[in-house]
Amino acid sequence: MSRRQVAVLTAAFSIVLGELVPGHIGRNKRTADSFRPDIPKVWDEAALADWVTPVAALNVRPAHISERQYYSLPVMDLRTYPVYSPGREPEGYWEMIQRLEPKPLIEPAKLKTEDDWIEAGRRVFEEADAFQMRTFGPKLIAQTRNRQFVEGKGSSPFPDGTLPLLRWVPTRRGVALTIANCSGCHVMSLPDGTRVPGASRLTEVTRAHPFQFFRGLQADYLESPNRVLRGAPPFVMNADETFGSWLYQAYGVPWLKDDPNARLKNATQADYKAFVAAERLGGIVVRWNGSPLYPTKIPDLIGIKDRRYIDHTGTHLHRGIGDLMRYAAQVSSAEMADFGPYHTISSNTLRVQGRLSDEALYAMSLYLYSLKPPPNPNPFDERAEAGEKIFEREGCVMCHTPPLYTSNKLTLALGFTPPEDVPATLDILPISVGTDPGLALATRKGTGYYKVPSLKGVWYRGHYLHDGSVASLEEMFDPDRLKDTHVPGGWSPPGSKARAIKGHEFGLHLAPAEREQLIAFLRTL
Repeated sequence: MSRRQVAVLTAAFSIVLGELVPGHIGRNKRTADSFRPDIPKVWDEAALADWVTPVAALNVRPAHISERQYYSLPVMDLRTYPVYSPGREPEGYWEMIQRLEPKPLIEPAKLKTEDDWIEAGRRVFEEADAFQMRTFGPKLIAQTRNRQFVEGKGSSPFPDGTLPLLRWVPTRRGVALTIANCSGCHVMSLPDGTRVPGASRLTEVTRAHPFQFFRGLQADYLESPNRVLRGAPPFVMNADETFGSWLYQAYGVPWLKDDPNARLKNATQADYKAFVAAERLGGIVVRWNGSPLYPTKIPDLIGIKDRRYIDHTGTHLHRGIGDLMRYAAQVSSAEMADFGPYHTISSNTLRVQGRLSDEALYAMSLYLYSLKPPPNPNPFDERAEAGEKIFEREGCVMCHTPPLYTSNKLTLALGFTPPEDVPATLDILPISVGTDPGLALATRKGTGYYKVPSLKGVWYRGHYLHDGSVASLEEMFDPDRLKDTHVPGGWSPPGSKARAIKGHEFGLHLAPAEREQLIAFLRTL
């Protein structure tokens, strides 16, 4: 074995054994000798009572599973390990994975300092998997380790040889293949290969989404990833129902008179594949209660500690770390399906039986709170200084208020009038900037509002607006995007090439030189 092979194998084994601990970008070392965490109860009825924003068309809060139901779910937080591209796997790695005993993601009793908890949270963020995607199918595992099969799917590895999203998870039943949960969407790779935890995954046209490895394979119950929709919803669909039925259960809005999502009832897997292909143009994802017709950009979690609302449409309050834990628990294990009198899933659709421990969710949320953006390469020069004056002159600070560059308020979706009994928990700026109201009014995430996003970090995010339709700041401030002949640089519906990207017209009237100065300033934030 060469010296280089020995070094690679040693590094791989060190990662598996927890001896090599890569720090995240920009975190300061904490030196406290002891740390007593105050861990909120995740599924707490009192906290849940006014946590969710009412759905616009019904003016009711979605229901939630009970505290008893939630805590009856078994804890399934196990350590997972990277899957290497065939030909890049260190010698002996697969044999070692097969010998490993199941290990917990974190061991709270061993965590003494705040740094210990944050590091444990990094592990949860990086390794926690979507339980419903675990499969022991020998055919699928063999294909994942077959070079011809993997390369035939168009998938390419990261520089270290690992495949995106895929993980091995040793269980008492044996080694399963699974998909990363949080880190699958919330880690960006910069052009130089630097990984930015917390930032949203952007288009990776050279790497096929590993979900396709799971498509079309037959497996028995609870092992059938083919019956789990994209976006890792905590539901397993009934194999006897049509694919269109699955889609409408996930995305239908039956209380809308002319529900645009009704077309999904007749959709085929080929139709859905077209939506999935469109996702790659804009860094977007379709989540349960959303819609393939109105997808959402994967949010940047760096700076989440200072955000008052969660989700583009402000679906949930963020009052503290307990709410961030609660949201992670909901999307992974406890997603909602009841809206007033409407029950949106069939009796044969089953919730996945698993959850992360409160301690694991706390550690991960503490880690997310600690994240810092990558070093900003854009200088605050004369152009940027002039752009800052334009930013102030044009009144941008009213919504994008320094130092967070957000007012942390909600704005109105186009065409929405708030009800008289708006919850006191909502801080609403009673104006609309005119962006596409589909997500906010035609989905189950439709609160009628959009939250004012922070402009901090816009230089690295890559796509803009809630649907990722704008690919650059230059496009954002290009008056051409309001024309029907405009070809979006980001997301567009399948089969659509040219279309107008309406809304947020602030700055479109500026002279070209002033636009350049404004953009130069925004890139320094």
